[in-house]
Amino acid sequence: MMAMQDPGRDFGLTDEQRMMRDSVQALLARVLPRERIRALDEAGEFPFDAYAALARDGWLGLPFPTAIGGAGGSFKDLAVFVEAVSWHSAQMASAWLTTAIYGGRQLLGASEALKAEIMPGLLRGETRLAFCLTEPHTGSDAAAIRTRAVQDGEDFVITGQKIYITCAHVAHHLAVVTKTEADAGHRGITVFLVDARSPGLTIRPLRALGRRMIHVNEVFFDDVRVPAARMLGGRGQGWSNLMRGLNVERLCLAAAASGNCQRIIDDARDYALERTAFGRRITEFQAVAHKFADMRMMAEAARALTYRAAEMMDAGLDPVSETTIAKVVATENNSRCADMGIQIMGGAGYMMDHDMQMYFRDARVGTIGGGTSEIMRGIIARRMGL
Repeated sequence: MMAMQDPGRDFGLTDEQRMMRDSVQALLARVLPRERIRALDEAGEFPFDAYAALARDGWLGLPFPTAIGGAGGSFKDLAVFVEAVSWHSAQMASAWLTTAIYGGRQLLGASEALKAEIMPGLLRGETRLAFCLTEPHTGSDAAAIRTRAVQDGEDFVITGQKIYITCAHVAHHLAVVTKTEADAGHRGITVFLVDARSPGLTIRPLRALGRRMIHVNEVFFDDVRVPAARMLGGRGQGWSNLMRGLNVERLCLAAAASGNCQRIIDDARDYALERTAFGRRITEFQAVAHKFADMRMMAEAARALTYRAAEMMDAGLDPVSETTIAKVVATENNSRCADMGIQIMGGAGYMMDHDMQMYFRDARVGTIGGGTSEIMRGIIARRMGL
């Protein structure tokens, strides 16, 4: 199969961005072939080799400034890269995003000493991070978290529980969102970098519908001690740091969904061009052809909105509405495309032997993680003055 068969895929990209996209897809084709993805998904195992290969080629440094050893990529570069990785494997994109964006972006608020300790290993792929925010009783209302961090001399003692934490079971450090002032609302939130091997810390993988290579986990903190020096961004500054990262997170989620939309189209098209019924290729039936047209429109809309949001961020704007719109459209279209892909393939698409069922399972979390579509619509409406 040719990578990303959309004929308009090069429009608006620089030569460097096209080379980046093609390079990362060629790399993943070598180190993470389809049969390997299937095996890892079935076994629920992390793609360690592919992750290390991305690190060796410098891709973990893409979103970080050059001052701390990163590549200093633009937001458009980031969108193109994540889209390309997700075209190959949505789960591989999630593995990269968990350290490089969700956990890694929190490091930007760390002390220079802590950055110097963690960043080299992160960039080499030797140090993986996980981001711990969601709790059993707190999802979208992040200010209502119950995990407490109480100061005890030069340390803080963390007690509480997190849930649905991606890649915690393979992380070396956890960026943990806590309450240091119980009744201060947003102003009482502080983030700590916690060693995943700390006494009192327990990680338990959960069984999920999709994205089985990366796992979500429960994380329990039973009087876990963490030095005050491992605070990320200052006491009570966690909320503002989280808010500053939302545009980047939503941009990346939109880019990942856009890439997977295109992969679904490409796989379904390859199948449909070979499948015959009543003596004709099934693509000659209008009902099937129109499904492909709908999928193409959905993928184009997702990509266009994602790239526009990235370009606005590169221009120094704060496109809250635009990144939120891109996230909603791309993730919802990803699920719709996966459903159509199964419908086009019929029984074959429903079988576990074909990747389409995996795309369907992997896409479903997109409208939940990183802010549900319902919460996103509320944000959009408020930005309209409603």
